[in-house]
Amino acid sequence: MRALLLTLLFITTSAYSEPTEVFWEDLVPANYVAPPVDIDHALTTGQQNLSAPVVTKFNNMEVKIPGFVVPLEGDQDNITEFLLVPFFGACIHVPPPPPNQIVYVKIPEGVPAMALTDVVWVVGTLTTEGWSGEIATVGYTLKGQSVLPYDG
Repeated sequence: MRALLLTLLFITTSAYSEPTEVFWEDLVPANYVAPPVDIDHALTTGQQNLSAPVVTKFNNMEVKIPGFVVPLEGDQDNITEFLLVPFFGACIHVPPPPPNQIVYVKIPEGVPAMALTDVVWVVGTLTTEGWSGEIATVGYTLKGQSVLPYDG
């Protein structure tokens, strides 16, 4: 009976555990040094460092990552697919960052549309499954659960 109660307690507390906070520097392997890049604000050079390695430590883990949203799919009210990037303007006003600094997020039920300048937390299951679209090659995919205001 005691073992059953301990098992139920473990299941109950683990089901409500907080996602692991992951920051952009966590998504770059330790001791990795990216080759130097000349930034071209005219967007003529495209995305740099396409072979940037990803970190497998967070693969299939529930995480919470801050960033800026670059909408890909949805309408004026809801967004169902987007890129999460570390700084405002990435993939829009300046060339995309390396793939290990972009997360492709899919939330089939959608989330309310937000301003591109808003910093948000995105919660979901992160994988090292890549994604490629017209504007960027991405190193991570996140099955999104929620988007929350960034609280610093």
